[in-house]
Amino acid sequence: MSTKKRGQNEDSIYKDGDRWRGAVSLGYGPDGKRVRKKVSGKTRADVVEKVRKLKETLAKGAPVPDDRLTVGTFLDRWLLHLPGHISDGTLDDYEDTVRLHLKPGLGHHKLTKLTVAQVDALWQAKRKAGYKPNSVRNMRAVLRKALGQAEREGLVMRNVAALSMPPRVPLEEGRTLTVEEGKRLLDVVIDHRMGVLVLLALVFGLRRGEALGLMWNAFDPEARTLRVTHSVKRLKNRDPRTTAKTRIVISELKTRRSRRVLCLTPELVEAIKRHKAAHNKERLKSGEDWTEHGLMFPTAFGNPSDPDTFSHLFSRLATKAGLGHWHPHELRHSGASLMLAQGTPLHVVSEVLGHASIAITKDIYGHLLEGDRRAATEAISTALLGKQPPVAPKVAPEDAEDTG
Repeated sequence: MSTKKRGQNEDSIYKDGDRWRGAVSLGYGPDGKRVRKKVSGKTRADVVEKVRKLKETLAKGAPVPDDRLTVGTFLDRWLLHLPGHISDGTLDDYEDTVRLHLKPGLGHHKLTKLTVAQVDALWQAKRKAGYKPNSVRNMRAVLRKALGQAEREGLVMRNVAALSMPPRVPLEEGRTLTVEEGKRLLDVVIDHRMGVLVLLALVFGLRRGEALGLMWNAFDPEARTLRVTHSVKRLKNRDPRTTAKTRIVISELKTRRSRRVLCLTPELVEAIKRHKAAHNKERLKSGEDWTEHGLMFPTAFGNPSDPDTFSHLFSRLATKAGLGHWHPHELRHSGASLMLAQGTPLHVVSEVLGHASIAITKDIYGHLLEGDRRAATEAISTALLGKQPPVAPKVAPEDAEDTG
């Protein structure tokens, strides 16, 4: 079928059945073959306009969006480029979020056609399915990061995840141990091989992985300090030579704020020394079966302790102390609560906890400072006004009303 002669700079435009089609050359691919971008429309004018816009995009040096690329395919490609740029633990979280939530909900959509409404609908569906707001917020954060890369590459014109409605995350006050409950817990665990770990985690609000990653070479009994430098984690096993799905690793803490020095009391130094003596006996008993990693709280054979196994152990110890089931992370909340209750300044608590900023500490534990703020206000008020009872204001004669 003959068609009209193409106009100037219109590239290849032709009629195919009841549709008009056009193509623009994008150059040559890695295999040396010509790469062309095809468009179609109901009328010749529609195709001419689409070709013109494509040529404008190419003239600006911007990539031409791939209308066939799905969200799922892009997310898979995005994940492949992340190793080496983020920690293995963060990569595990991203992969799980993409596999369990983003691809099932959005993966079939074309990347260039994805809308804010479609993303909002996914968040709403997750909330109806019973996911907590914080979980939905994490899903949104991963999609936002991925689409941010797509936007930088010119694959999409805007980041619809960033424009989607973020879930409202209510402040949930975690459980914390009182001083009396803490003493009951320590009475039960202190003679256990992990008892000093529980003590240090409670006093300093250590994260579970940080407590399990404490090293003997970081302990200075003379200076009465203990440096937090490593963490023990369970990560996905990416070694194709083994069938194990996960592995336990010792990793260095990445940020300056997380790598910190803890100041020990003489009592804590003595507790650690007692633990060191028991540790040495255990090592000698294991003999050749011992694998040295320099850890203060390894397994009975020197290997890194499984974080999940420790969580189960701690829950049993807490139950034995009459406290019910507790998670090691609640030791962190309890440590922060007890420090603030003793009048420790917020910025000091933030440094001990290893938070990235004091703002994070304030967001999580700011509600515990209400008593301090009230006490400070009362102190200033008393200093300025004294303890005198309030005096009724004098009423000028002309302002007095005859109530007779």
